[in-house]
Amino acid sequence: MNSILTVQKGEKISQIRFQAPDTFAHVLEKGGFNVRKPCGGNGICGKCKAEITGSVSMPNEQEKFFRSRLICQAMLFGDAKVHLPDVSCMEQIELSDMSAINAIQPMRGRIGAAIDIGTTTLAVRIYDLTTGKVIGELGSENPQCVFSADVMGRISAALSGNAEALHTKIINKLENMLDIILSKSGRSREKVDAFVITGNTAMLYLLTGQDVLCLSRAPFKADKLFDEEINLLGGYAYIPPCIDAFVGADTTCAVLSGGMCCTEETKVLCDIGTNGEIALWNEGKLYVTSAAAGPAFEGAGISCGCGSIQGAIDRVWAENGDIRFHTIGDKPPVGICGSGLLDAIAAFLELGIIDETGAAEEELLALTPEIKLTKADIRSAQLAKAAIAAGIETLMKAADVKAEQVSKLYIAGGFGGHINVSSAVRIGLIPGEFRANVCFIGNGALTGAEKLLLDQNCRNEIQQIAKDAIPINLGNDPDFNERFVEHLYFDKVITDF
Repeated sequence: MNSILTVQKGEKISQIRFQAPDTFAHVLEKGGFNVRKPCGGNGICGKCKAEITGSVSMPNEQEKFFRSRLICQAMLFGDAKVHLPDVSCMEQIELSDMSAINAIQPMRGRIGAAIDIGTTTLAVRIYDLTTGKVIGELGSENPQCVFSADVMGRISAALSGNAEALHTKIINKLENMLDIILSKSGRSREKVDAFVITGNTAMLYLLTGQDVLCLSRAPFKADKLFDEEINLLGGYAYIPPCIDAFVGADTTCAVLSGGMCCTEETKVLCDIGTNGEIALWNEGKLYVTSAAAGPAFEGAGISCGCGSIQGAIDRVWAENGDIRFHTIGDKPPVGICGSGLLDAIAAFLELGIIDETGAAEEELLALTPEIKLTKADIRSAQLAKAAIAAGIETLMKAADVKAEQVSKLYIAGGFGGHINVSSAVRIGLIPGEFRANVCFIGNGALTGAEKLLLDQNCRNEIQQIAKDAIPINLGNDPDFNERFVEHLYFDKVITDF
């Protein structure tokens, strides 16, 4: 049956013809609309809420729970209308610090781009390779989020027949970002002929069209670790080396950028994101691991969560027994992003609204009359912080290092660059002994990619980092699960072994 879906987004109205019955998500995607499905379309995150009228299915159990129609759950049986939210772009995507980067022996070409493909966000910076000067930069959301918010969800989507779509989305988005940057500088797209592209192992597999089957099942052994030049995006691209299936080139680039292996001091690097990578340098050895923290600290999977957009609550504190907050751009609150979530939990603990187990008497914990955290939101944050904290502790155990021996904690990543250290310590995300030794390095993965773009001598260093790194598989560690459970509590502090 031929039917019409009328779509309103902002001031724009368009129509999509389709054959009923069909799913809302499928019709919208065929019509060229991106539908964000952080939970993989299972109806458990509530992030695809929309105003839907017409010949549609009755609300199912998931929709009744969220008290809203969900694009990933609703069925179309005939003509219908949908009003899609006009979502703002992310405002605080972390780019790198340019201050310490010099063009010594740049890659061949006229214009080069350093690119970091994160699970949640993308970051691009373009250089004039003849002068070493920055032409422009841009951050954006990873468009693959429409399939899933996390790595395993993307892998599952690829194995379910969406591998080409995942590849196409990321290529098209990067092309678009390059065009936007270059249009502002009056440069020609054809002159960009050199790239360094970093990311975790799964993101690089999806970028280059590799089969992700080996990353989906035990023993989770990657059959490709890159460290190669390939033709991509109309030029030649260097893909830095990964270490294993879940410790990728973003980690090796971040370690390179921090220079942590060029010292005798004991240091820890933590990229706190959807796929949290942790590295520990001690006595000439580099221990690395990856902790599946999930997307809670990046705003996904949280009932009122959002990215770093205008109006996102990014800071929360307790004052005179009440909750106070700040929003990005000082705009009216529209949701809460990762740094705000971490602060909110610390404030709730301070006020006794939640206890050390995360339990609360109230079903909903209000930040504003409209924006409230649920018990499930608190639980998601507990799972995320427990994974990171237990990962740090596991590396320290492997290296026989105590917390007080660590001279520096480098915190990298989009979320990490905006956290309040006191809140991170209060909820047990990082050990209290690290409090005075925290150093924020921004997007360390992008900084490392820039170094490789501007100084090819760095290739030897990053190859050595990848070669000598000692990966610690948390799934094979007999004590990790016990540490993880202990760190679910908000009063857990890393102690001596």
